[in-house]
Amino acid sequence: MIDTLRIALAQVNPTVGDLSGNAELVRLWTERARDAGAQVVAFPELVLTGYPPEDLLFKTSFLDENVACLRELAALSHDITMVVGFVDVSEDIHNAAAVLHGGEVRGVYHKMFLPTYGVFDEDRYFQRGQESYVYELGGAGIGVNICEDVWYPSGPTGRQGLAGAEVILNISASPYRRGVPEYRSRMLATRAQDHTAFMCFTNMVGGQDELVFDGSSAIYGPDGNLIARAPAFKEALVVTDLEASSVFRRRLHDPRGRKLSAEVELGRAAQKVVLGDPLRPAPQDRLVPQVRPALEPAAEVYEALTLALRDYVAKTGFQKVLVALSGGVDSSLVAAIAVDALGAENVIGVSMPSRYSSEGSKTDAQALADNLGMVMHTVPIEQPFAAFLDVLEEQFAGTTPGLAEENLQARCRANILMSLSNKFPWLVATTGNKSELAVGYSTLYGDLAGGFALIKDVPKGLVYELCRYRNALGPAVPESVLTKPPSAELRPDQKDEDSLPPYPVLDEILQAYVERDHSVDEIVKMGFDREIVIKVVRLVDLAEYKRRQAPPGPKVSPRAFGRDRRLPIVNHYRYT
Repeated sequence: MIDTLRIALAQVNPTVGDLSGNAELVRLWTERARDAGAQVVAFPELVLTGYPPEDLLFKTSFLDENVACLRELAALSHDITMVVGFVDVSEDIHNAAAVLHGGEVRGVYHKMFLPTYGVFDEDRYFQRGQESYVYELGGAGIGVNICEDVWYPSGPTGRQGLAGAEVILNISASPYRRGVPEYRSRMLATRAQDHTAFMCFTNMVGGQDELVFDGSSAIYGPDGNLIARAPAFKEALVVTDLEASSVFRRRLHDPRGRKLSAEVELGRAAQKVVLGDPLRPAPQDRLVPQVRPALEPAAEVYEALTLALRDYVAKTGFQKVLVALSGGVDSSLVAAIAVDALGAENVIGVSMPSRYSSEGSKTDAQALADNLGMVMHTVPIEQPFAAFLDVLEEQFAGTTPGLAEENLQARCRANILMSLSNKFPWLVATTGNKSELAVGYSTLYGDLAGGFALIKDVPKGLVYELCRYRNALGPAVPESVLTKPPSAELRPDQKDEDSLPPYPVLDEILQAYVERDHSVDEIVKMGFDREIVIKVVRLVDLAEYKRRQAPPGPKVSPRAFGRDRRLPIVNHYRYT
């Protein structure tokens, strides 16, 4: 067996559907791996199609082109072994990993565990795989599997380890949510230790509609210790020298593998495929592995949102973003993230004061724009608001002014924003947070209108935390924005708490009901007033039809509205 194997993990940012562009990405990063002296380079799950390709998988031309791209890429493997994610087409389609070696496709692995929960829907598209393989390269065994396959204690990872794989290459498109990088790291360390193998995790990075992928590709030793890790939320190449022979020696002292191998059905054991010797000798120099530090919780979420917006704008063809600046905390956070993602020259703020806007809100909006170095236009809404009231005077006669009049202001603002977007064009980034969207504290065709809902999965409390994190990096959100009571300013002296429980209370109830599916009784037992809980739950249920009409936005919580949490609009079941 060779003493040392140089492995490269290419943490790249593909675009769904851009087959030629994604293939070019593979070419570029293969060249970088080659320059780094790598003998093996692994790319993320479905790197050729992007993830998730969804109903593009029903288009046979798309499937055929993805296979054609893979065949062309095989020529790159004349002096380096490549592992590339693609869609394999035979009697059905499979989420697959191709092993390219010596200019040929030498093996194809089909993903066995197809996730169908949360944001995943792979059973809708793919046939599950049945066979696992160990590819021998210079006498070292390399097991290849895909994302979900490694999350199970048994399955292909276990079979490959028992069949002699010293190295497990797991190619993934594992999306981000708060806390998942740490949780995933513990799982991978456990798998490496359980199977006494080097665990190499290659993850996708980038934003795709409502998903954002953090990367955080990493390599763990047979003892479970972290050897190397890529930075989060950035493209990167992780290159490490692995002493494959050390795994055999370690296994001699660990009897678990012998006992487990006796229990594995012969028909389910991993098959061996001999690739031959590495196509290039291992470099004489020894690399010092790089372990990038994990991000702090607030930094992690902030970077996820920044990447999500940057990629959504770039991949949809926009160049500039438009943000309504109210002088409040939500629009301040969205503007700050937009400037960090795209540059101040590509973010336009619009202040749209009404007869109810306080002087403090106007000056706070301007101070924020000045801090961030962005342009802000002021377009008062008094004229269109008064015109609407005049037009509706006959129909509204004899009624008490209320929500309809308040919401007219939000709809005036939406028309101004969408007209500017239509004219130039600029993408409208909406500013509603998760707490508001949860209980319907938003205006349909008003502040819900826009192109990308950046903080739709960010609760109000976290909004404040992220603002303070951003301010620690440099001046951004004025302190007055963080200390004044939240208000929509749609009527005199209005405060959010006139209509809602205090946000710390609301956020805890929402977390219990929305993210953990607790009943009213269970939430009351947590110490909350029953009437308040019933009110919040009722508001959440009634607002489902609004949320269905809201723009997409990135998932950062354990359970996001949209493709993650799916409830019927017409629904008579009540938790009361």
